[in-house]
Amino acid sequence: MSADQANALELLGDPTEDEVAFRNRPESAWLARRLAASVLQGRWRLSASVTDDAVLLVSELVGNAVRHTGAEHFTLRMYRRRGWIRVEVRDPSRGLPCLLPVRDLDISGRGLTHVQRRSQRWGVDLLPRGKTTWFEIRTADR
Repeated sequence: MSADQANALELLGDPTEDEVAFRNRPESAWLARRLAASVLQGRWRLSASVTDDAVLLVSELVGNAVRHTGAEHFTLRMYRRRGWIRVEVRDPSRGLPCLLPVRDLDISGRGLTHVQRRSQRWGVDLLPRGKTTWFEIRTADR
């Protein structure tokens, strides 16, 4: 693991051990991507293609939390089991994300379409106070 990756885990927290909280600000998407990449590449040593897809999808889920929930914060949590990774973004809003139909020239509304196309499974779990939006990607370690 590089020093930069270790620093991200040290500064922000370890999403493989507990939820890592972020403030609801646009720059939090960059921080969440950096943290996810640190885990995926540095700790779990996953392929570049899996890492790239997962980091993109983290960005999409975090972007939705920042833009659409109005919450003060959200959290990131990451799990790994043989052959799979699961990434969860939790926020205190019970508003459900919508998979919108998109056309080639649309400039927004593609986030969940990316999640649907690049993950094997995704969904939303409603909680008593909020929701968890998650995706799962298959890895080569079967």
